[in-house]
Amino acid sequence: MDVREFEDLIDRLGEDISRWPVEQRQAAAELLATSAAASQLLSDARLVREALSSPPVRAPAGLTARILAAASRATPEEATAAPAGAHQPG
Repeated sequence: MDVREFEDLIDRLGEDISRWPVEQRQAAAELLATSAAASQLLSDARLVREALSSPPVRAPAGLTARILAAASRATPEEATAAPAGAHQPG
């Protein structure tokens, strides 16, 4: 097995090598023992899986209401103006 094949197997079978078929699992273990690139691929795949399984980030309670309230108080000119610090074409 080479690094390219290992990466393909991670993409298709996931980063949990213990769930791979025995033949691929053994070849992956041998590759991981000698390849820093393969080890990095596995580490990166695990980080991605952890990030994807983390709970979603939620907006603070009341944020939507505060935005709508601020928008309704704005004059038409303020509502269409560029935010402070935004680049103005010139």
